[in-house]
This record gives sequence, C-alpha cells and structure tokens, in this order.
Amino acid sequence: MEAWQNTGMSYLVLARKWRPKRFAELVGQEHVVRALTNALETGRVHHAFLFTGTRGVGKTTIARIFAKSLNCEAGTSSDPCGECETCRAIDAGRYIDLLEIDAASNTGVDDVRELIDNAQYMPSRGRVKVYLIDEVHMLSKSAFNALLKTLEEPPGHVKFLLATTDPQKLPVTVLSRCLQFNLKRLDEQQIQGQMTRILEAEGIAVEPGAIRQLSKAADGSLRDGLSLLDQAIAYTGAGGEGGALGDAAVATMLGSVDRTRVGALLSALADGEGAALLAEVATLAEFSPDWGGVLDAVSEALHRIQVRQLVPEVSVESDGVDVDAIASAVRPEVVQLWYQMALNGRRDVGLAPSPRAGFEMTVLRMLAFRPAEGGAAAPAAGSGNRASGPAAARAALAAQAAPESAPAPRAASPSPQAVPAPRPPRAIVQTPPARPAPQPAHAAPPVEVAPVAPPEASPPMAAKLRTLDADQWLDLVADLPLRGPVRELAASAAFVALDGAVLRLALPEADEHLKAPIMVHQLCEALAGPLGGVPQIRFETAAASETVTLHERNARERDARQSNAENSFMSDPDVQRLMSQQGARLVPDSIRPFEERGFQ
Repeated sequence: MEAWQNTGMSYLVLARKWRPKRFAELVGQEHVVRALTNALETGRVHHAFLFTGTRGVGKTTIARIFAKSLNCEAGTSSDPCGECETCRAIDAGRYIDLLEIDAASNTGVDDVRELIDNAQYMPSRGRVKVYLIDEVHMLSKSAFNALLKTLEEPPGHVKFLLATTDPQKLPVTVLSRCLQFNLKRLDEQQIQGQMTRILEAEGIAVEPGAIRQLSKAADGSLRDGLSLLDQAIAYTGAGGEGGALGDAAVATMLGSVDRTRVGALLSALADGEGAALLAEVATLAEFSPDWGGVLDAVSEALHRIQVRQLVPEVSVESDGVDVDAIASAVRPEVVQLWYQMALNGRRDVGLAPSPRAGFEMTVLRMLAFRPAEGGAAAPAAGSGNRASGPAAARAALAAQAAPESAPAPRAASPSPQAVPAPRPPRAIVQTPPARPAPQPAHAAPPVEVAPVAPPEASPPMAAKLRTLDADQWLDLVADLPLRGPVRELAASAAFVALDGAVLRLALPEADEHLKAPIMVHQLCEALAGPLGGVPQIRFETAAASETVTLHERNARERDARQSNAENSFMSDPDVQRLMSQQGARLVPDSIRPFEERGFQ
C-alpha cells in the first residue's frame, strides 16, 4: 500500500506535466502567439479576448501564459520568467488574481453578478486581475446581459479571457466586444512531433507505427493525443524496464485495423473475387473492429490510389496497401466510384441491421461495379449477370451524385409495352426481367441505363423589383426573419437606391467585416420574397448625414421614449410634492420607459 502511494499518487499525467509554460513552447498556434506577443511588447493590450477552437488545442494554456505575461514580477513581457512566485503560482493554478470560472457549472446571472462586483476591487498581489471564463457559451441569456456592460468598459486593472468550443452560441453583442482568435486543429505531423519529443524525454522506446496511430486517433487535439499516449504506456507497460510502445499493441488498444487487411480487401475487390472478399470481412470480424473506422481506412487507401493514378509524380505511403498494383488494375473512374460508396457506407453502417451487415453491403456494392476486361459485363458467382464497365460505372456515379429530392428515373422495359419502372431512391441500372426473350448463346443480356434528369434551373432574376425608399427599407428590414450576423448586416446598412434589380446600400466603415459573401447571399435570399425577386446588392460609401440605418432609427426611438418617460415622471404632481416637501432626490439613470424590457 505504501509503495502504491509513493508511485501512483505522485504521478502527473503527460498532458499536465508537459503543458506549455511559455508562448515559444506552444504547438501549431503561431498566428495567435504572434498577435499576443505584439500586443504585450507594444503595450496595446485589449481588455477582452475570445479564444475559440476544439478541445485540447491550447485555449486555457494560452490564457494562463497571457496572465503570467501580465503579472510576472520581472515586468510585463511576452516571455515571462517562469521562476518568480507569481509565475509558479499561476502554473500551479493557485494564483489569487487569476480567477478561472467554468461557465458550464456557473451559468446563472447571480454568478456573473458576483464576478462583476469583485471586478471593481484592485488585484490582491499582481498588476492585473485576469478573469478566465471557460466554455463561456454556456452562460444564460440573462447572465450575458449582466456581463455586457462590464465587458465593454471594465476597470483598467481587469482583463477578460473567454474560451469556447462553440462560438456560434455567443451573442453578437459579446463577439463585437472581444478580440477573437480561432485556434487551429493540430495536424498529425505536429502531434507526432510533440509525442516523439515527450517520449524521448521520458526515455520510452516506441515504434513509428504506434506514434502514427496515436496521432491519428487524437483527431486534432494534442490533449486527447497525450491522454491516449498515457493509456498506451499503461496498456503496454512501456514505462517499465525494457518496455516499448509497439505498433500491434497500440492497434489492439485502439481497436484499429491492420492496414494489410485493408490492402487484402481492396485486392480482392480489384480481382473481382467475391469469396475472397467475404473471407477478408470474416477475418476482420475476429478483431471486433469499428466497422465505420474500417471504411475510413478504405477511403484513405482509395485516396492514395487515386493520387498515384492521376498525379504519379507525388509520392504516397503504401501503409500496408499495394498501391501500385491496385492503381494499375482498377480504372480511375471506378476508384472514384468506390470512394463515394465508402463515404456513403460510413453513413449507412449505423442504419443497417448490424454494423457488419452494413459494411458487407458496402463492399458488395463495390464488387457489383468492379471493372471487367474490355468493358464487358462480368458475372458474379451465384448472382446472375450484372452491369459493369465504363457505362455501369458512369451510371453508378450518377446514382451516387443524384440528390435525394430529384425525381426517380424511369428505366425502359425490354417488353413491347412501355411500363413505368419502380421508383427506388438509387435505381439506375435495370437488369433483364425474370423471363427474358430467347437470346443467342453468345449475346450478353441487354443493359438499360436510365438517363439522369438535369437539376432544375434557378429562376431568373427579376429585371425590375418593386419600388423602395429609405423609410420602406427600414420597415422591411425590421420585419425580416433574420438572426445573428445577417440581421446585424441588414440593420447596419442604409438604403441608397433600388435601380432595377440592383439594391445599393451604404455600410459604415466600422461594419465592413459584416460584408462577408455568405452573409450577403443570405440577405439576398431573405429579400427575394418581399421585393419580388433576388436583388443584386452593391455597397458604397455615403455621407452619414444622408443615410439612416435601422440601428440609428431604433436608437432615436429609444431616446424619444426615454425623454417622454422622464418628462412624464418629473411632471407628476406626486413626484413634485415628494421632491419639494420631503426632500426626495431622483437616482440618476433610474427612469425607464414602461415598454422597455431586457437588454438591447
């Protein structure tokens, strides 16, 4: 028991032990480090930062390093000393002026009000009080409203660092008050490099294949990768004497598929050997794999094969698959077809009676469209004749690409009387009926390929839309069912003119960032109904005095309501009597119009 306490209880997981303590140690976030470094060196440090990105890419780590840079006892710098008491306390998570708040468990307005109240007090030890709010998108609407004013004009000794994995859930009013940095997902090479350096420092031997598998399973998150590395070390005993991280052991731990099995599967497909194909599936089943993951491995192998076929000068890894042999045996258009089938099969595995059955149906679908020599139909054992060759491949590609909402194609019947074919979602190639007319012994059965209906053309733009003036534009925008940044774009744009189908709008220079193509496209679609056609929007510069936006009109109306409310209140006889006789005083900024509700 004592030995366990001396070893197990003192162990620090790799993700915490190797957490970066300086900006220079961060992996893959150079664009964020450069911006923060420049801000610290020039003294132009914004009061609120928003870090977005998937889990385990460094959001909280960057926030802690930033807090050290602001409060290091050696002075504000982009490279804190890491040795002073302040730096050590922040690294240990016990610095009193760095307040880390988990918004997932502190979502209410009362929690935020306590934060706001405490923000008014000066730091206890450091120069700056830093609030790190993690998963900030989990705050309630009322909590956001309470935070907004302080977030916009915080005391000079306070900095806000917000982190979230889902920035789409944040109100636009919060986004506009923060400098936003999007942290990138790390690629496999970056994760491999960091794992390799850590294992060298830890003195643990490893096979290259094991590192490659772990970095792929990390899915862009270095923290997830280091957690998997901890698990692999425990699984293989690599931390002890003579232990090593082996490729096969890591594959077993992850439930990964041996790449040679994927190669054998594709070779059986290329050869058109149905029995060998199902035998490979049975061999895979002995390892109880994730069948969706197997299809992912098949897709990756097909990608490498296609690159070898179409861009041979680019080198690709074989990784257990005979890329050259399969690339020369299968035509490029069939590889494309198989790739689409693998992607669709990945989606269908969860809908099948069992995952294995879904996987088998996917590879059997690939087998049904394997190429035959000379482009002729190739019979499958026990399945009758089937279509193959370029025509069948093109038909199947059309079936994969046809949208679900498109009308089902009709196949011509070989009988004298034309009868509409059934309408399955993907039926393209029709085989002969059960009792065909007598055919010569040497003739192949007829194959009919149904034509694919072209997509419906978009309706032409109206040559001239309904008339519109500046006041009508403001009423129209107010009634549009828009949300988020698109509504912000419409409310910030002032009407200039409507010339035919061209809608000319003026946008303040401060709102140029709203003019993203996708936002303009969504605004055009929303205006199509009220205007009688899809307009072309053109933005131009106009004098501020000549234009009025919905925001400005709303602000004027709020000011008018506020003024009326104050005048009405102050002219009330009872209020005048209280002020003159009882010495009552009006609390500044305490009068609100009756109809005003919430924060805008």
